[in-house]
Amino acid sequence: MKIKNQRRMYDDLVWTWPIISPKQDYIPEVAEIRKQIESHSRIKIKTLLHLGCGGGHLDYSFKKYYDVTSVDISKEMLGLAKKLNPEVKYIIGDMRTVRLNQTFDAVVIADSIDYMQTKKDLSAVFMNAYKHLKPGGVFYTYAEETKERFKQNHIHTTYHKQGNIEITLIENNYDPDPTDTIYDADFIYLIRKNGKLKIEADRHQMGIFSEKTWTDLLQKAGFKVKQITFTLEKIPAFIGIKPK
Repeated sequence: MKIKNQRRMYDDLVWTWPIISPKQDYIPEVAEIRKQIESHSRIKIKTLLHLGCGGGHLDYSFKKYYDVTSVDISKEMLGLAKKLNPEVKYIIGDMRTVRLNQTFDAVVIADSIDYMQTKKDLSAVFMNAYKHLKPGGVFYTYAEETKERFKQNHIHTTYHKQGNIEITLIENNYDPDPTDTIYDADFIYLIRKNGKLKIEADRHQMGIFSEKTWTDLLQKAGFKVKQITFTLEKIPAFIGIKPK
């Protein structure tokens, strides 16, 4: 399990992103996404729009196969992405509202879609992806958490080391109100530089919906929808094909 794409990461912690979530970890994910979008597309995929790209670790592999344009709301994370992928066109913007006046052969949103907290937000993203997709093209996304799968108070811990820096990261998912569409993802960082400990905390509020809500909203946006499984993490993924 990779660390969530923390596009709203606390600014003082952005520097940790390449350490806690190395770009190499995303190579298998890109391979799986490529397989799905190319097998479902009605057109040849040459251009790809990546919404919510974060630090650009998926783009590190995407750029080998496609002409990539990427969007994110965080200037700090885009700074990391531009440094890693100077070949990619990066644009600051909100995935719900950005307008590029261009259409693409494929549109992808990975775990940054977790930040959509309401059905209105999720619907706006799907409709915007549809607007930026060529007829016959494919939209791909997945749901890390759903109402059906959520485990209350789940804890996940990882350890990372780079040079004299060691980071132990503790993630806790907790839903204070299961009747709404938001849950809390709290991160505790145990950062050691030359053995000296510093503790940081970072809170993210994420959206959580039923699988039916995902498919219903994708259909409402105009997509022909197919639900599949993102096999690397065994979570639901969604293919949206734009009719020709």
